Amino acid sequence: MIYSLANSDHKKILDHLNEAILLFDNELNLTYINSAGEILFADSAKHLTGHSAKALFRPCNSSLYNNLRHCLNSQESLVDRELPLNRINQTLTVNFSATPIIEKGQITGVVVELQQVDRHLRITKEEQLLAQQNTTRMLIRGLAHEIKNPLGGLRGAAQLLDQELEDADLKEYTQIIIAESDRLQGLMDKMLGPKNPAHKCWLNIHEALERVRQLVCAESQDDIILTADYDPSIPEIFADKNQLIQAILNIVRNAVQALKGHGEIILKTRVQRHMTIGRKLYKLTAKIDIIDNGPGIKAELMGKIFYPMITSRAEGTGLGLSIAQSLINQHNGLIECESVPGRTVFSIYLPLENNHANA
Repeated sequence: MIYSLANSDHKKILDHLNEAILLFDNELNLTYINSAGEILFADSAKHLTGHSAKALFRPCNSSLYNNLRHCLNSQESLVDRELPLNRINQTLTVNFSATPIIEKGQITGVVVELQQVDRHLRITKEEQLLAQQNTTRMLIRGLAHEIKNPLGGLRGAAQLLDQELEDADLKEYTQIIIAESDRLQGLMDKMLGPKNPAHKCWLNIHEALERVRQLVCAESQDDIILTADYDPSIPEIFADKNQLIQAILNIVRNAVQALKGHGEIILKTRVQRHMTIGRKLYKLTAKIDIIDNGPGIKAELMGKIFYPMITSRAEGTGLGLSIAQSLINQHNGLIECESVPGRTVFSIYLPLENNHANA
């Protein structure tokens, strides 16, 4: 039974599950691992099959191996939560479930399910971020509509009054009203985000990043180092180059301002596998990290940084990150942020699959 399970039609079902499924024989040697398990252990089934549970789990955490051993000896199911699982260059947190396989009163193996807790927490965070962005956009559109209508009337009345006045001193006041009306109109337009639809074409994401790097280097006269760490294997993406440049530039300029004339910014690209964005699972996404070694973002601002008008700088408008998130959302992507003193990372995720269909 234990060997036929791994070679039957059940394998197709197991390979489509998001949780890692591992099958061990009664000597706790691995006989089967599904696709999610390969991703979790960052290794192929061909290489992992045949290894003992001790070799797989003991270097990570003895609790994983001890739980499996206890399930085999007691012939009872066992569940444990939030156990560390070491992987290349990182430690994941998983929930552990082990179920014995018993045939004719004899235990023939154990089925183990590993559920990555980090991933589910991140999906929940992404959903909250997208919902926040959508709600904010709806509120802003309603607010902007209510402001722009009387603002247009105010500007028109000021123009008519300006034409009737002969006193230059009085005209100065009407010009102030007109100028401030125009400024508010521009602010409303920025809050509403891009008006024009994206003009997408095939492009290398690094072309957009290099353009941003050139612009920031030309603008900044300070002691700031911009470092590029690109993955050349990332395929071309179907996107609006100008919108991507604007989104990335907004984030990098924020980093420059946070560094206050001294520090380092790293532009880093990698391929991210099995990324969930807006309830959709993408097999491949491009991940762009903008990393700076500045003072970090205050904890009380972290949950609100993508809201418009939220800024820690007196001279800032607080629109840069909101606009960047909106532009990336138009590409079915997402921006996330993690920050501690000395290291702030803005991560942009852009789906790489289905680009041909979008074209």
